Amino acid sequence: MEDIRNNARQKMKKFCRVCKICDGRACAGEIPGMGGLGTGASFKNNVNALAELYFDMHLVHGITEPETAISLLGQPLSLPVLAAPIGGVAVNMDFGVSEEDYNLAVVEGCLDAGTLACTGDGVPPVIHESGLAALARFKGRGIPFIKPWEGAELDEKLEKARDTGCKVLGMDLDAAGLLTLRRRGRPVAPRTPEQLADIFDKVHAWGIKFILKGLMSPLDATLAVEAGADAVVISNHGGRALDHTPGTATVLPEIAEAVAGRVPVLADGGVRDGGDVLKMLALGADCVLIGRPVAVAAVGGGKEGVARYFARLGDQLRQAMIMTGTADARDVSRSVLHGLSA
Repeated sequence: MEDIRNNARQKMKKFCRVCKICDGRACAGEIPGMGGLGTGASFKNNVNALAELYFDMHLVHGITEPETAISLLGQPLSLPVLAAPIGGVAVNMDFGVSEEDYNLAVVEGCLDAGTLACTGDGVPPVIHESGLAALARFKGRGIPFIKPWEGAELDEKLEKARDTGCKVLGMDLDAAGLLTLRRRGRPVAPRTPEQLADIFDKVHAWGIKFILKGLMSPLDATLAVEAGADAVVISNHGGRALDHTPGTATVLPEIAEAVAGRVPVLADGGVRDGGDVLKMLALGADCVLIGRPVAVAAVGGGKEGVARYFARLGDQLRQAMIMTGTADARDVSRSVLHGLSA
């Protein structure tokens, strides 16, 4: 992994330092690039919210081979982890790899690791087209995410995503405030519950499930579930859409409680290792998404780098599960976290 990181550091040196600890401090405000918006507070809060949680060790038990596999919306995963949707390699990673090669590396690397990649969307068209092409090449084994475009662009892209053969689609609603897209004649916008219901109904009519990403409050999550979302993702867009939001781990427990098991709850933001994965599961997530570390692995090592990153993540998760007396990733107790009860 160190060779992979060093290679990525050379390829991304103008836009990402590939810091030993990816916490948003060195790259605050660097957009284009991999930083957080403005002061970088939202990005840093994601990392800090997880870092401030501590494990209680439990070792008087017989668990030696914890179960990390889960099923998400009918999709089997070897780990409760997906690669988060990332697009814009050219502007955010200094052309370290092409958009096409990046998407192929992430999609294939995830499949080799027994999990799935989410692909991104944006301007120019090559961003979503290369992601969809990679998914189509592997018979729809992944999850394409579409931005909340206004007008005909949303329907057109949803239909293109459907044609890849994917069983699950998603929308990163947390991109709704990106005014740069509106200024380029490609506006995105929030959605009312009624508008969301229309989108969900359209996709459900195709026999496809829908994930809504970018929810940071119990109210929004509840409205999304009532409108028909099949899963929700607690996310502040990696700290790149609104400065000064809390970390996702901070709001996750109350949102998971509001959703109350009606649909799977996913979360991203600041997850860096297997211990962070276990923390998110303990706070109420069913699965997590990881963005920047996967991007570094893909740029620095291609599909092998991605697969290697997930293999290490799996080892870290299993070790954390053994050390906290956790037998199954589908049933993680809050009591593994110090000071929290089950």
